[in-house]
Formats: sequence, structure tokens, C-alpha cells
Amino acid sequence: MDLVIERYTKDKIPDVLDFERRLREEENFWGWEINDAYIQAVEKSFEDSAFAASISLLAYDHQKVVGRIDSTMIASHFDGSKKAYLDWICVIKSYRHLGVAQRLLEALRQMLKDRHIDTLIALTASNEEAQRFYKRIPNSEMRDVGIWIDIP
Repeated sequence: MDLVIERYTKDKIPDVLDFERRLREEENFWGWEINDAYIQAVEKSFEDSAFAASISLLAYDHQKVVGRIDSTMIASHFDGSKKAYLDWICVIKSYRHLGVAQRLLEALRQMLKDRHIDTLIALTASNEEAQRFYKRIPNSEMRDVGIWIDIP
């Protein structure tokens, strides 16, 4: 494996769409369609200043995206802290258990450290494979309970 970690930039959208299509070939439970509305929303996100605090990284093997991690910064007046939220980490099923997710997480943690952010908060997927991954992350512990609140 020839793994390279790169920032997700607008010019890499076609690579990510290919990744998402390949994800669905191996497992089709992703919950959103790759349609024109989705593609337009992703394209617009790279032009919207609200996404300036986002960090998204891609893992490439031989010019193909095989993994992705997305996060955003959280600044709170509660205690004057700056943290990060891990929004998504996913690896093509055929590339799992090869260290891709760990490499993505390691690269993200270094970028956060460079920005003086010392806490990364994540909601974890409820499937067993994801739970095993998160429980093995060095310097981490499962705390609290996550909740999703829809704003109608």
C-alpha cells in the first residue's frame, strides 16, 4: 500500500465522489444519495466561510481515495475553550484493518495540535467494528452519551 494523506480541497471532489460510490459497492447503508443536490451542496461548502474551521483529509492509495476524515473546530464561551469535533471517519471496507483510519486520525491530531487544540470529541457509530476502533485509540476514553437533535 502506498498511502498518502492530503487535505480535501474543492478540486478533489471527483475523487471523493468516486470513493463514495466505491463505498456503496462494498456496503450500501450510507443514508444519503449521491445526487446533484448533494454534489452542489459539497461544492458550495468550499466557498462558504462557515466551513473555514473545517478540516477534511483524504487517504490515497495509488491515486484513489481509500479513506476520509472530517472535523470542525468548536469554540465555546462556556469555558473559553477550543476543541474539535470529529464528524466522520470512513475507510473503504477492503482497506480496513490496514492502518488507514489510524493514519488519518494521526494526521488530524497533529493538525489540531498545531492549532493549539487539545481535545477531539466524537460521536461514535453504534456498530461493533467502529466501537472497537474508537476504544483502541491511544489517549482516549469513552465518556458521556451523544444525542442527535433535529431542528425541523
